[in-house]
Amino acid sequence: MNQTICCDAQRRIDVANSTTLNGIDFVEVVDVGAQFQQGLRVHFLRTPPPAGITAANVRVSGGERFTGIVVDQAPTYDGNVLVLHVNQPGDFSTYTLQLVQPDGSGLPLTGMDPVLASAQFSFKVDCPSPFDCQPAATCAPTVTAVPELNYLAKDYAGFRQLMLDRLATQVPGWQESHVADLGVALVEMLAYVGDYLSYQQDAVATEAYLGTARLRTSVRRHARLVDYFMQEGCSARAWVQVQVQADNVTLPAHTPILSGKTGMAPVVAKAGYAAALAARPVVFETAHAVTLFQAHQQIGFHTWGDRRCALPRGATRATLRGRFQQLKPGNVLVLEEVLGPETGLAADADPTHRQAVRLISVTINDAKGQPLQDPLYKQLVTQIAWAPEDALAFPLCLSARIRKNSTESDVSDISVVRGNIVMADHGQQLAVAEAIGEVPQPTLFRAPVATGTMCTTSQREPVPPRFRPRLAQSPLTWTVSFDPTDTSASASALQQPDAASAVPAIQLTGKLEGQSVDWFAQQDLLGSHADDPHFVVEPDDAGAAWLRFGDGTHGRRPAPGTQFSANYRTGTGAVGNVGAGTLVRIVTDDPAIVGIRQPLPASGGAEPESIASVRAKAPYALRTPQRAVTTDDYARLATKLPGVQSAAATMRWTGSWRSVFITVDPFGGGSLDAAAESRLAQSLDSLRMAGHDLEIEAPIAVPLEITMQVTARPEYFRAEVSQALSEVFNSRVRADGRLGLFHPDNFRIGQDVYSSPLYAAAMAIDGVASVQITTFQRRGEPGRAALDAGVLPIGRLEVARLDNNPDFPERGVFSFVVRGGK
Repeated sequence: MNQTICCDAQRRIDVANSTTLNGIDFVEVVDVGAQFQQGLRVHFLRTPPPAGITAANVRVSGGERFTGIVVDQAPTYDGNVLVLHVNQPGDFSTYTLQLVQPDGSGLPLTGMDPVLASAQFSFKVDCPSPFDCQPAATCAPTVTAVPELNYLAKDYAGFRQLMLDRLATQVPGWQESHVADLGVALVEMLAYVGDYLSYQQDAVATEAYLGTARLRTSVRRHARLVDYFMQEGCSARAWVQVQVQADNVTLPAHTPILSGKTGMAPVVAKAGYAAALAARPVVFETAHAVTLFQAHQQIGFHTWGDRRCALPRGATRATLRGRFQQLKPGNVLVLEEVLGPETGLAADADPTHRQAVRLISVTINDAKGQPLQDPLYKQLVTQIAWAPEDALAFPLCLSARIRKNSTESDVSDISVVRGNIVMADHGQQLAVAEAIGEVPQPTLFRAPVATGTMCTTSQREPVPPRFRPRLAQSPLTWTVSFDPTDTSASASALQQPDAASAVPAIQLTGKLEGQSVDWFAQQDLLGSHADDPHFVVEPDDAGAAWLRFGDGTHGRRPAPGTQFSANYRTGTGAVGNVGAGTLVRIVTDDPAIVGIRQPLPASGGAEPESIASVRAKAPYALRTPQRAVTTDDYARLATKLPGVQSAAATMRWTGSWRSVFITVDPFGGGSLDAAAESRLAQSLDSLRMAGHDLEIEAPIAVPLEITMQVTARPEYFRAEVSQALSEVFNSRVRADGRLGLFHPDNFRIGQDVYSSPLYAAAMAIDGVASVQITTFQRRGEPGRAALDAGVLPIGRLEVARLDNNPDFPERGVFSFVVRGGK
């Protein structure tokens, strides 16, 4: 019998195609009536099977428990199958059926192939088994003894001694120890390499933990695992005015704006841009396209014929002299003092009295659709309003009476409005896209996995080539995207971008076999799918930017041969926070553009977050709950949202589910408008518990009634003391920017009102000798309980209110009587 196990049964194919020889294909074990496993069906490779086979031609050998199995009945034929009956069933071992000569010599039957004249089979082939009945062609590797090595060797001397000791046991005849010997030289060279590899292992182990990592890339990845994003800085922003000498002038996005010195030409032709960069100016670029109009360069205020006028602190609207149909909501204007209010000279103008505002409404027609005008002076006017967040931070003088020599004259246009304002973002775009490299072909292959069988072959699996290109120029600009069509953000908010949301200013394109694919930068690849063309920018400690691609599971792995090119901007950080008047040059070939001004300093530029800062903050990011479960959670998260001063939450069963009613007290008092309420609900929706419905409601206003008796000092006039009291005890913003004592921002939801601050504020006024509060209660609810206790309780969903408006006494009343004085 042939003991060889082969993977390819070529002999069986050749015998089946032979005209002289036949062979056994397989043996089938069947039941014969009630006789279990006593029937054998022998299948042959060719038709017809050998004729004239008797019981003497069949030999069954093998077995452990049951042996001596013989054919006890005359064989029969069933087509191409020889049917045999044996005297007993076998055991679980392997048996061999042979067709031999009847003379007892054991030679193969005439006409049968000597190799295929026998076949192995099992009587228990139908019994359940978890294993394959076909034996595997094993070719297991030889197991060698593990050598005794000193695994504590970590430096050059240790590795050198380790290899010399090993050679002494493997090559005992080598006794040379001279330094110049080739063997010693090879040992020392390998020990040198091992020393450096050992250092590399120590360096990798150092980068394995946030507390010990030294590389910025390692710290960034460790922080991301605890949901903390390391900030890579942010580019500065500046509002600049582009001066034109024509109308409908289009300034495209990404127009370079440069710093310069006195005497430099304000307009640089595109052909001279490269020469201008030789002076290493600070470079900004316009963040959006804008249409410019000559009439918008300087606009006067209309004071309706009055003189010595000013816009007070906190103003959010004004009237412009002229009809400006091109002004639209979302446009940014700069209110600027251009003349000194005392002298009327431009040199005496206060440069701090400049402020950018973003318009929320522009009115050029009246209710009848006619052009808006001053009917007395027949002057066309335009009324504008800007966002409350852009409320004037200082009083702005509009006109003044100037005394020059011995004469006085009224001077208008002390302050003006500057239009044609465009946002510029710090950073310089590359002139041409930079080729950053081609994904190499694989050069390393993983060793085939040993399967223990020679019939199963493993294909060599290529090791994906390492492709982590580095941008040639640095630092890469990180910027917050700006959408000019979104008019909800105020000018002050746009000037202070959130560095945490900054993204790299880079456009990456991969080209393979003539097909170009755009790749997109992400903060990380944890949420990227296998085919998403995403990559991550990872700046190192020197500021150079490295690009990391996906692995085929999280993000697409670029195919070998892909050629990448990148167009990006350089320049970021606090260096972009340049002062007003620094940006004085613009690069353009448009003859209608004649100059540029930077009325306000740039702001928002931030440096990359330090490693020490990440180590201090990242471990606590995981402990910051980003979910709302209890009512306190809802109130706390609502208070963190912009425009919300205080909040309280109440959970109620509304019949079908639980609803969370969030009572919100916005800055400035009152209630949220529909847009603000929608933004608040959207912000909380991702944090709420499943099954909780959200409802936003206003707090219950509690009008107060307070009466005070004040005694003035003898040397003060009662009228002056009364005026001073009125300046403090009101709900307005005072002239110096401080809030009146009853301003809505001084009251929060559920905050009790104490009488002691009232006494302190009154006694702090010059000329006040004594104060006595005689009424301290809720309006319409007389009583002395709060007056005697010195505190007026406010409910959990209530907020105190005291406007002291005679037209609306239901909003709170305050009165005082001044005695004494003069």
